[in-house]
Amino acid sequence: MKRNLIICTILLVVVMIISACASDEKETNTNPNPNNMNMNESSGESMEGMDHSNMDMSGSGEVPDGLKVAENPTFEIGSQAILETDHMSGMKGAEATIVGAYDTSVYVISYTPTTGGKRVENHKWVIQEEIKNAGDQPLKPGTEVTIEADHMAGMEGANAEIDSSEATTVYMVDYISTTDGEAVTNHKWVTESELSAK
Repeated sequence: MKRNLIICTILLVVVMIISACASDEKETNTNPNPNNMNMNESSGESMEGMDHSNMDMSGSGEVPDGLKVAENPTFEIGSQAILETDHMSGMKGAEATIVGAYDTSVYVISYTPTTGGKRVENHKWVIQEEIKNAGDQPLKPGTEVTIEADHMAGMEGANAEIDSSEATTVYMVDYISTTDGEAVTNHKWVTESELSAK
């Protein structure tokens, strides 16, 4: 009798431990946003229609073949500037370090991600060298193109329409997000008009 009581007690303890472990596992897997991105859904035209959880805020620092380094950029490499744009939450007002400056044509585009989902409207920016077979002449609004950039999931290989274009200097920047303190490195792209002197 005493032996049966001990066995029952041990079994009860084992069942309680297994239940507790299963409960902990469920709790640790309930984070709906594994990248901890805090994107601002309403921060401007360039944010509309984006699946912000797929936004690649930091980049590798690699640039497309043929992209020309700016000879006399307004903001020199290594200098500091203030971001005046809100492509994503935590960007506007952040202090940026210039890590690259290039002369090219930049485009605002609208496209449907290759991964499916809602059409992305007025995405800023894609550069001439990130458009398949773009050549070296600026593309006109309304032109249908294929995107080779991978700024976010579903962009590379997507068919897009040019909304507007501008010949300017574009910058790659490092900055600290003003909303969550996260370091963003090699962010592509910011135009000259989206920066102000520190």
